[in-house]
Amino acid sequence: MALRADELIDRRRLRRKLTFWRVAALLVAALAIAAFAWQAFGDGLPGQGADQIAKVRIEGTITEDEELLERLDKIAESDAVKGVILNIDSPGGTTAGGEAIFEAVRKLADKKPVVAQVGTLAASAGYMIASASDHIVARKSSIVGSIGVLVQFPDLTGLMDKVGIKLEEVKSSPLKAEPSPFNPTTEEERAMLRAMILDSYDWFVGLVADRRPLSRVEAERLADGSVFTGRQALERKLVDTLGGEEEAVAWLKSKGVDASLEVIEWKPKPDRASYFLLDALGAAIAEGLGLAGGRLNLPERLGAERLFLDGLVSLWQPDHGTTGER
Repeated sequence: MALRADELIDRRRLRRKLTFWRVAALLVAALAIAAFAWQAFGDGLPGQGADQIAKVRIEGTITEDEELLERLDKIAESDAVKGVILNIDSPGGTTAGGEAIFEAVRKLADKKPVVAQVGTLAASAGYMIASASDHIVARKSSIVGSIGVLVQFPDLTGLMDKVGIKLEEVKSSPLKAEPSPFNPTTEEERAMLRAMILDSYDWFVGLVADRRPLSRVEAERLADGSVFTGRQALERKLVDTLGGEEEAVAWLKSKGVDASLEVIEWKPKPDRASYFLLDALGAAIAEGLGLAGGRLNLPERLGAERLFLDGLVSLWQPDHGTTGER
């Protein structure tokens, strides 16, 4: 009997410990979900509190990023933001994407002083965006430049011959859907592409000449696709100062911005893919806690699932208790 009583006591202790850790895990999960929901479904952006210097990272391949454009617009409208640092680290991207962000930065600069701080790289469309700022700071070893426009496409005709594939097509005119990787490029097609590239190139060089202390001739001389270190770029007037964030803040101070203000990064909101991580997180937590089915289905429990249903939607098997007209 004594052994039986000891076993019962041990089991009760073990059960209490297990219950404690289950509750603790649920609390941690709840806090993580609350923090995620605050970022994903709340405003998620600073700027409503104390005066500050806003920092925006523009990294990777440049595209027409609607979220970034919206963020820049909110920074422009925020009374708390007194100055802006664009932290640029990009090899470039699409000309249309660079143009959209360039224009957004110029609108922002009409309301607040904007300085670009180049990290490792600001090339091509990345440099285009940097030139939209009122001042450019680069590291001595940063890579700057590559002013120009490029179109590349593969030629698969040799591979098709080896594999034994032929392409048949019917089109309204010879230049429709050309150049194509499935047939050799003609001189007429190359002339069309060259005219398009030179037009975009002329526009790009014009932006550089307008935004930098360079004549059109000087800008054209630098716009041969070359890249430069930060030190070389300074000599060629492609950047204004060597340094990092400290030098960027110093320039903002020269424009009347309080240098003691906190530099706060305005980060992008989590995308929809991040939302679906909630479901996986819920499944992992449920399985770890030994809950039935191994699923918490957190997005559904939070009611966030409906946020991603756009327009008029018919659902098979609606939630129990839900009524509606068909």
